Amino acid sequence: MSTTPARGAARAATAEPATELTLLEISRTCAVQTDFIVELIEEGALAPLAGDEPGNWRFASAQTRHVTVAARLQRDLGVNLAGAALALQLLDEVETLRAQLAAGTLADNSRPSNTRSD
Repeated sequence: MSTTPARGAARAATAEPATELTLLEISRTCAVQTDFIVELIEEGALAPLAGDEPGNWRFASAQTRHVTVAARLQRDLGVNLAGAALALQLLDEVETLRAQLAAGTLADNSRPSNTRSD
């Protein structure tokens, strides 16, 4: 057994965050098969940042969250890939809305207006 850390582990230990991962690196990081990631891409739940074929694909390190969430949905809840893709899209929308709300940029149409219609 080698005591040398894996490439992904070495990146995680540095001060600079890893910005791009290969298909193999993201699959290892997320503990899934590369075929699972390919299926996520085919379903539209994930998109490589760059590359026109699997050997050249590059992924943002932040995309590991999508992969792990999709894998957990499938494993723990039996959600199919289409359902996982939808759940990921909805989670992204919730995150965006929360950020807008925190920044005060969310238009609040839920409050009643001060005008009366008596």
